[in-house]
Amino acid sequence: MFSKITFLIDRTKGIAGNLLNFALDMERKLDITPINDWGFFHLPPRPCVIAGPCSAETEEQVMTTAAGLKKAGINVYRAGIWKPRTHPGSFEGVGTPGLKWLQKVKSEYGMKVCTEVASAKHVYECLKYGVDMVWLGARTTANPFLVQEVAEALRDTDIPVLVKNPVNPDLDLWIGALERLNREGITKLGVIHRGVSTSEKIKYRNAPQWEMAVELRSRYPQLPIFADPSHMAGQREYLLELSQRAMDLGLDGLMIESHCDPSNAWSDAAQQLVPEDLSDLLDNKLQVRDAQTADQAFNDELRALRAQIDVLDENLIFSLASRMKVSHKIGVIKKENKVAIVQTSRWDEILAKMVEAGKSYGLPEDFVRKIFNTIHEASVAEQNKL
Repeated sequence: MFSKITFLIDRTKGIAGNLLNFALDMERKLDITPINDWGFFHLPPRPCVIAGPCSAETEEQVMTTAAGLKKAGINVYRAGIWKPRTHPGSFEGVGTPGLKWLQKVKSEYGMKVCTEVASAKHVYECLKYGVDMVWLGARTTANPFLVQEVAEALRDTDIPVLVKNPVNPDLDLWIGALERLNREGITKLGVIHRGVSTSEKIKYRNAPQWEMAVELRSRYPQLPIFADPSHMAGQREYLLELSQRAMDLGLDGLMIESHCDPSNAWSDAAQQLVPEDLSDLLDNKLQVRDAQTADQAFNDELRALRAQIDVLDENLIFSLASRMKVSHKIGVIKKENKVAIVQTSRWDEILAKMVEAGKSYGLPEDFVRKIFNTIHEASVAEQNKL
């Protein structure tokens, strides 16, 4: 019995090793220039920060906001020039004339400037006016045709490109956009995590789905990851808690919307901060943790706890593999007896039981539901193979 368990654990380690190799193979697909070599950001104790209005509205608004942000110590200025809108007739940005205002921000305040692009035409206009960095919005990332068009237009340039996650929680789609850009020789690459659309009623504008950023970091440790708390929140009152969460997860920076007169902004008024309030958030309220410490006692304790986690993870894999074998056997007898694979009442009963069990151990209901629904989907898929 002991030898059988030992064999299964060794096999589990092999599976874990294969998964690690797969992750490393995925990582090798991206050639990334470290963010420290971009020459854009002031390094810690502050996170890398990109700030500016949701939309460039007038020259006065752009310049007044830039003056406030420069005073606050911000070096990278953002402003939407072209605004993708759901309904025609909404304010869709000032277009190319606004790029002249960004030029003026560069010349007068020495700031780097960036804006969103969604087509080759946008890219060419930005290059003509000396924009320092561009980003792809969530709707553009979701369209591989547009990503490819933008990537080809950026070929042979040396400007950094940031990619927002797609509107839906599709990690592969996000990675695919990065791969397309990288294939065209763009190595100053980073991402912006802005949450995902949801039909559920939550307090934020978009569901944070932090696990997407965490998974991306695990696959590509060298990839700079910014959080966009403005679009996650939808309301300025939530900006601090979301920014703090991003820092606690070890993300590299923040893209935050700031406007000299937010209440009168032409777009997304509720989620923008005046430069003075942004400065207060960054300097006095936000806590940035060190990536590591020289405290030997801490490091020893952390190492011991991580060793426990490794053993528990191996046990989880062993249990999941054992459960899948039983699911396979169930699938076999269902097929032999011409019984449907999915038994809704049986699954509802299991899920309810596991949710209650999870509560007794202090586990959140949504966490337990996600885990067991994923397990159930995998079991159904296994039985469908028969």
